[in-house]
Amino acid sequence: MINKSQHSLQRHQFSRHAVNIVERLQSAGYQAYLVGGCVRDLMLGITPKDFDVATSATPEQVRAEFRNARIIGRRFKLVHVHFGREIIEVATFRAHHSEDDQGDAHRSSHNASGRILRDNVYGTLEEDAQRRDFTINALYYDPVSERILDYANGVHDVRNRLLRLIGDPTHRYQEDPVRMLRAVRFAAKLDFGIEKHTYLPIRGLAPMLREIPPARLFEECLKLFLSGQGAIAFEMLVDLELFEPLFPASAHALDERPTYTHTLISQALNNTDLRVKQGKPVTPAFLFAALLWPALPARVLHLQNQGVPPIPAMNGAAHDLIAEQCARIAIPKRFTLPIREIWDMQERLPRRSGKRADMLLDNPRFRAGYDFLLLRESAGEETDDLGQWWTDYQEANDSERREMIRELGSRDDSAGPRKRKRSGSKRKRSGDEAFE
Repeated sequence: MINKSQHSLQRHQFSRHAVNIVERLQSAGYQAYLVGGCVRDLMLGITPKDFDVATSATPEQVRAEFRNARIIGRRFKLVHVHFGREIIEVATFRAHHSEDDQGDAHRSSHNASGRILRDNVYGTLEEDAQRRDFTINALYYDPVSERILDYANGVHDVRNRLLRLIGDPTHRYQEDPVRMLRAVRFAAKLDFGIEKHTYLPIRGLAPMLREIPPARLFEECLKLFLSGQGAIAFEMLVDLELFEPLFPASAHALDERPTYTHTLISQALNNTDLRVKQGKPVTPAFLFAALLWPALPARVLHLQNQGVPPIPAMNGAAHDLIAEQCARIAIPKRFTLPIREIWDMQERLPRRSGKRADMLLDNPRFRAGYDFLLLRESAGEETDDLGQWWTDYQEANDSERREMIRELGSRDDSAGPRKRKRSGSKRKRSGDEAFE
């Protein structure tokens, strides 16, 4: 237990609503504390995004105390208490699973490899601390006494910027392989080192990520790559052999064309990190388009070698690649469609003759496609200065634009066959579906 005089946390730094929940639960006779990331972040001088509460009250007892509360989840049963747009998450203390618990599928269950499928075994505060993943997340702050409760030596690790799993690392990763991704995310985000015993088992256990539901992995990837330290996270994923279970086709491209693939993905993530730090919006669609792009050209070329025209070849290869990727990471359709449109623009941007250049400028996906073209060039991809041409075209007046089109000469588009048969024209129209 760390008294107020021994730490720098102040009650007013925490969410007023979260503090009120703790006070109300304590008044009702329950133990309750602010816990986890909010305590850790404030100790590091970081403004928390969320405030979580841990309590001895069951979810049903918490709901009975707050009219604005609802129970959510099956794998982890939680309570969300709503205060306008702010949601405070309240979790009941959990314990390690005993042999008796295994017979009650409603309380807990594991699969054959030890992964937790359901975790509603409640316990004491001390047991809850030991059930948490990392020591730095097992810190409990009591806003009434203003003391920190530390059962896992987490304060020491926060002060030494060290990420350490609680318990046997191999067993804890087997319980939930996503902890390996969380280790990468926290180490990258907080600029922490990973403790040796926490680090060493990861490569050998990385294939276990294939057992995780694809929808959950999508959410974890967003946290990894949109935290403001995505480029560092990518380097760590590759080093720890965690990238292949997440992006198998891109990992293969990284083996085949390491310099180009690494440069393109790193540049995309560096750009994303900068936007996050500047408070600018970022789109997962553009980022996933970059993460997957290195695996696409070889597939497009394969179809073209079979006689498929360029744009239909792009669309066919894109469809197959995204379908394969979604079997690992369930990218929602609201993102997969823009991904395909960004890729499709890469085949259309070289086609500038006649009125096509102006039509492309009016396309709602032009900006994303143009930015993606510049990204490809920054990674060393040869495009015959196409990015500079489009930069100049956007800045030119009408007469200058007409002259730029004339300078292209009488040659047909710089990509694709110079003439197409009637049947090829029909296939081209089918490739326009994403732009209708």
